[in-house]
Amino acid sequence: MNFKKELAAILHELLNQEIPESQLEILIEKPKNAEHGDLAFPCFSLAKLKRKSPNVIAQELKLQIQSETFEKVEVVGGYINIFLNKKLVSEKLINKVIAEKGQFADLDFGKGGTITIDMSSPNIAKPFSMGHLRSTVIGNALALITEKCGYKPFKINHLGDWGTQFGKLITAYKLWGDAKKVKQNPIKELLALYIKFHEEAEKDPALEDQGRSWFKELENGNEEALTLWQWFRDESLKEFSRIYELMNVGFDSFAGEAFYNDKMERIVNLLEQKQLLVESDQALVVDLSEEQLPPCLIKKSDGATLYATRDLAAALYRKENYHFDQSLYVVGHEQSLHFKQLIEVLKKMGYEWAEKMVHVPFGMMLKDGKKMSTRKGKVVLLEEVLNESIAMAKHNIEEKNPNLLNKDQVAKKVGVGAVIFHDLKNNRMNDIEFSLEEMLRFEGETGPYVQYTFARACSILRKADYKADALPLSLTNTWEKEWKTASLLLDFAPAIKRACENHDPSLVAKYIIDLAQAFNKYYAEVKILEENENLTARLALVYSVTVVLQEGLRLLGIEAPEEM
Repeated sequence: MNFKKELAAILHELLNQEIPESQLEILIEKPKNAEHGDLAFPCFSLAKLKRKSPNVIAQELKLQIQSETFEKVEVVGGYINIFLNKKLVSEKLINKVIAEKGQFADLDFGKGGTITIDMSSPNIAKPFSMGHLRSTVIGNALALITEKCGYKPFKINHLGDWGTQFGKLITAYKLWGDAKKVKQNPIKELLALYIKFHEEAEKDPALEDQGRSWFKELENGNEEALTLWQWFRDESLKEFSRIYELMNVGFDSFAGEAFYNDKMERIVNLLEQKQLLVESDQALVVDLSEEQLPPCLIKKSDGATLYATRDLAAALYRKENYHFDQSLYVVGHEQSLHFKQLIEVLKKMGYEWAEKMVHVPFGMMLKDGKKMSTRKGKVVLLEEVLNESIAMAKHNIEEKNPNLLNKDQVAKKVGVGAVIFHDLKNNRMNDIEFSLEEMLRFEGETGPYVQYTFARACSILRKADYKADALPLSLTNTWEKEWKTASLLLDFAPAIKRACENHDPSLVAKYIIDLAQAFNKYYAEVKILEENENLTARLALVYSVTVVLQEGLRLLGIEAPEEM
């Protein structure tokens, strides 16, 4: 069903095989205006080769292009515009969707290779805030999209369960903590202690030294420090698990920063052996001046290790244990320098696979135009947002469809889906202004809009008692009104491929919005259930739309209820 490839092969022959097919295929575009056809080939790059104007080349090629797949060929200003055979292409396409169902648009360029995805990674002893939503849902969608493309994703929740912040928290707990209060409401109390530490440290900077000292005790295996740390971690994981379950997000590993404590000395030794460590202000660093980067700090002057040391240990562990083809780090763009340094240090160590490590940055979740900060207590809790969204979805159902069965289940799918889709429809590099009202709108470019379109299409199929089978479909009409919706089905696989290659789920989200809008327009213009010779074909198109919308939502980690 790759008509770009077909056109490229025809042009390759017509141009006496002077330009590779793959190069021609890259040049073929999809016109923004449907009136200009379904495919367009610009002839400007051929002008030098053929020593003719692009328009003349286009006119000459137009007369030679022959294929039953192409209904019409036109030339406009140096472009060859191709109109696909609506009837033939629609038949092939819909029969393919009916036969393959959820496997439609499966791709195999991943060839079974493993992709590790470092994602979510909340800090323990802190609430799961909206700030962690982006890494979680982008990472989860990328796992589903890469799997669709033939990879084996391995999702790692690299928990923030180590570092100076735990020295600060232990200090705060010992100074102001109440064991009974912490046991009753662990995360809330621990957050309050963490905020208090920073407020008091502004008045008394010596507290920062105490925090660093307790973290050093933790690294040295101090029993009291370790017991408190383990307690904080266990309570946090209970809370996180509840939220992940609500979002239907799972992981293959919860190995956080602490997991690499006994693996860091090896990194320091390897760096020493390779003569990459230099002393700077009594700390040990890797000089990256040749790479035009600041030095990468490996060990502080007090001997404590840092993020970089742990991430180097983690990268080596993942390569040796998971043999990844690619290693993705779904982490905010403010960490870009850290990952540049990390990759360059690994290259200096002689690891060619460092080229396969990719930082997948994303913009911030803002509140009133400012970054949310746990330290200053400016935090919006993700669980509260999800629960409020579910409650609002339930309220809408009660108003519009009070007799709906499984109201609670549908409200959960719609409410959680609204929050996830609001994030994923945005290009990942854009900052997102947190707005519950915007997130929970049930019209426009939202998750509930796509879900409702799917449910509406399912309703049509139920009314017609339509049963999808793999029998070849034959169209009897010109398929003009259906073409916009049918032709969009062609774009599903390319959208998935681009989303995988660009590590950007918004390309799938934008695609399913386009498909939902085209279908709703079609639904408004055509009496789909009208009894005539085209009824079966129209229902087959409706069924194809349900298959693609459901699969598109699934790739974003969103469920599609058949009734709403």
